Amino acid sequence: MATIESILHETRLFVPNNTFVSQANLSSIEDYHSLCKEAEEDYLGFWGGLAREYIQWHKPFTQVLDESNHPFFKWFDDGELNVSFNCLDRNLEANSDKVAIIFEADDGNVTKVTYRDLHIQVCQFANGLRSLNIKKSDRLIIYMPMSIEVVVAMQACARIGAIHSVVFGGFSAKSLHDRIVDTAAVAVITADEQMRGGKGILLKPLVDKALDIGGAGSVRSVIIYRRTGTDIQWFNSRDIWWHELISDKPVYCEPEWVNAEHPLFILYTSGSTGKPKGIQHSSAGYLLGAMVSMKWIFDHKLADIFWCTADVGWITGHSYVAYGPLAMGATQIVFEGVPTYPDAGRFWKIIQDHKVTIFYTAPTAIRSLIKLGPELPKKYDLSSLRLLGSVGEPINPEAWIWYYKVVGQSRCPIVDTWWQTETGCHMIAPVPGVVPLKPGSCTFPLPGIMADIVDETGHEIENGKGGFLVIKRPFPSLARTIWGDPERFKNTYFPNDLGGKYYLAGDSANRDLDGYFWIMGRVDDVLNISGHRLGTMEIESALVANPLVAEAAVVGRPHEIKGEVVIAFVVLKGLCPQGDDAKRIATELRNWVSKEIGPIAKPEEIRFGNNLPKTRSGKIMRRLLRAIGRGEQITQDVSTLENPEILEQLKQSIT
Repeated sequence: MATIESILHETRLFVPNNTFVSQANLSSIEDYHSLCKEAEEDYLGFWGGLAREYIQWHKPFTQVLDESNHPFFKWFDDGELNVSFNCLDRNLEANSDKVAIIFEADDGNVTKVTYRDLHIQVCQFANGLRSLNIKKSDRLIIYMPMSIEVVVAMQACARIGAIHSVVFGGFSAKSLHDRIVDTAAVAVITADEQMRGGKGILLKPLVDKALDIGGAGSVRSVIIYRRTGTDIQWFNSRDIWWHELISDKPVYCEPEWVNAEHPLFILYTSGSTGKPKGIQHSSAGYLLGAMVSMKWIFDHKLADIFWCTADVGWITGHSYVAYGPLAMGATQIVFEGVPTYPDAGRFWKIIQDHKVTIFYTAPTAIRSLIKLGPELPKKYDLSSLRLLGSVGEPINPEAWIWYYKVVGQSRCPIVDTWWQTETGCHMIAPVPGVVPLKPGSCTFPLPGIMADIVDETGHEIENGKGGFLVIKRPFPSLARTIWGDPERFKNTYFPNDLGGKYYLAGDSANRDLDGYFWIMGRVDDVLNISGHRLGTMEIESALVANPLVAEAAVVGRPHEIKGEVVIAFVVLKGLCPQGDDAKRIATELRNWVSKEIGPIAKPEEIRFGNNLPKTRSGKIMRRLLRAIGRGEQITQDVSTLENPEILEQLKQSIT
């Protein structure tokens, strides 16, 4: 196999400052190496020790790992626990009056709940679920706006041992229907509508539509949280108001003690076949990963105000909103709205108003805010920040620098985190008090995560070249299977091409001569140009490094001579160019890429737009861009797009 070529050369290095290091949970490279050495020399002892330290067990485990049914690993299998108990009850003794959630609604109204308040709400809702004869191992669909109530719903399911599947509130009725049918859900928890950017977006009617499609007869109950009070259609046979369900319920609910391997949730992620994959996570292993990463990577302290901007419809919102922060006794922000309403200073105002200390967001959000210029964040007091984080996709070096200098004011480390829905928590990320940072690199694996880069036969690739990113040893937070399709799980993540031994992440990566990991993009996004295999992320980073460019996405288009050519979709910091201006800037950008990387990476075609097609969570829909670049008809569901009108603009803007 020709290795994937690394064409991004980043030499800037940012060493942790003494102020941060002096208070860090891990504050020396010796601490980090000591943990890594412990994991290498006694892998089971390492993870078993952490599980005993972090998790409160109802029945202690005696076996750390069962590998007998590879790759369906079992961790701490004879132990019993309850995830909700570990998030709430264990905080009541010392932290009952501590604020657990600061909720800021779309219109700016703020609600605060303490751990005692949250415990009561979860217990009452859990008792309400039990009154509907919902029990351990039943599946429930949660289709709600960002709110205190969505966290309550997730925690209440965990409390009674029910398995939740959260569906992002931007998904269509058809997507919702598919997930209801696949899980054979007995109930749907939803709201009348959600508020985004000052506008109401109906949810309950989409649930009704999903249930009307057919095949969803497993659903007995639809529980509706009254968010706005808008009129909705009512079905007496199945509908019940949230507030009526909990009105007479006791304020304590005995937890359902479950096996460590009991499924906590199913979360659907897109698959290459078009059929979503229901990623199934365990209880203990998943919780351990979320907690350890909160301590090591976010350097969490009890005094912190933590804010992860992700929606709970994605894995980031599960691990770093619904579970990890609460299990660590954190105070966190939950935000209903969007970063540009009522104006583009919303994120910075929330940080200022609530004195946020740890801020975790996506590169797409960062790049969108870059477009508005560096002066906007300077209008707000961001001095409370001490740590920044990036999640969702590789962050290009220029966006990293802007984030570091403008938002973090050159004092806050950035934890650029690589992980996936399937891994449950951070896999490769800088321990902020220890690791010197390279813009655009997720740096090194966490202690106990045996990551490597291999060729298509599973052989390790030397530093400086790219290949397939794999994890060589099982780890506690790894997904256990694909719901209802174990063969697909095995074939997708432990393929025979690599001998079936390693977890295949599906990402290409490079490890530089210093051992730093650089994510180069999805394996299926690797471009094969005249025999050269190039990662899309590096070309995108080169484009964004140009002073004119705010954001860029790159795809490949088949070419009869070169194999593939580069098609670039570009958003400028200024207005979208037209006519001769567009041609001039396109020529300038092609020459820029040629100079930064080499002629081999020069885009064949550049299309300009006011934005890129993104989901409401900020994820760029690259499959849609690929279809546009290849001139194919778009057949995928586009109901999740924040801005579907952008597709037509990008179709027309060829230069």
